[in-house]
Amino acid sequence: MHGYEMIQELEARTGGRWRPSAGSIYPTLQLLEDEGLVRAEEAEGKRVFALTESGNDAAERFAERRLPWDAGGDDSPHHQLRSEAIRVRTALQQIAQAGDDEHVKKALDLLVETRKSLYSILAEE
Repeated sequence: MHGYEMIQELEARTGGRWRPSAGSIYPTLQLLEDEGLVRAEEAEGKRVFALTESGNDAAERFAERRLPWDAGGDDSPHHQLRSEAIRVRTALQQIAQAGDDEHVKKALDLLVETRKSLYSILAEE
């Protein structure tokens, strides 16, 4: 596939929940090519990518993992977490644009504590 086809495929597989930009797909493909996991070829005037043998091996290792887009519908905890993360990002952008230094400092302190708390969830037995 070429990059645009990959964007469309990812959007289709995620039910429209994720549509990566060309600005994220092409650097990722370049990184995968640099690591020998994909190879690029010209086909019908387009640069298309295919997995190498190493890429196939890596894909097989990941095949048994649960894919993020298979985590459930709109009422699933995974979807709710993603939605809330987007709302938090929007609030942060508003503070960054309209807040004074004190607002920004409070937001930063809250983010640091939140990040630590989130990691502690993973560290729990």
